[in-house]
Amino acid sequence: MSYIVFLALLLLITLLGCYWVVESNRRKAIEAEKKRFNQRVKEINNDFKNKLIDFSEGKIIRPKNISRLNMITSNYFVVQAHNEENLTYLEFISDLLINTIIMEASKAQSPEEIDQLADRLQYFMAELPYNGIEYNKAFYQEALPSLIEVIKYQSPTDLQDDQPLAQSTQATNESVQENQLPELSKA
Repeated sequence: MSYIVFLALLLLITLLGCYWVVESNRRKAIEAEKKRFNQRVKEINNDFKNKLIDFSEGKIIRPKNISRLNMITSNYFVVQAHNEENLTYLEFISDLLINTIIMEASKAQSPEEIDQLADRLQYFMAELPYNGIEYNKAFYQEALPSLIEVIKYQSPTDLQDDQPLAQSTQATNESVQENQLPELSKA
């Protein structure tokens, strides 16, 4: 009987030891995952800030506006969940903004075009929220992508090309309606 109690006690101690090791490894894995996640967030923020500094040195944005633009990435997780999907979207939206500015800066050939880009960036910054709590999912999913489109330059010829297309489409629709009216009255 004492052997059974001794073996049961030994088995219980072994099970508790195994549970403790497994739980300790699970905590370490969770901690390592949090550390990796926070490191990626830090890298995205630092890369974004470094690009903004480069833009400032290139006279595309003013140095005082770096902190305002940096709020886009630094406030991302203020009201959003810390998960992989949101981290991927943060990376996408920051790259989209940086690549749009780079693309527009490369298109600018004259000082006037660079000034126009700076003006569009000023308008972009004026539309950004001031409070960290306003940097929510709706802002990042809906407002920010449309604001980034404001940075893109549309030449006057592009705008004129769009108008005749819209006018010709409208004229075609009107002529189709006019042709359909006599046919309907015959029936």
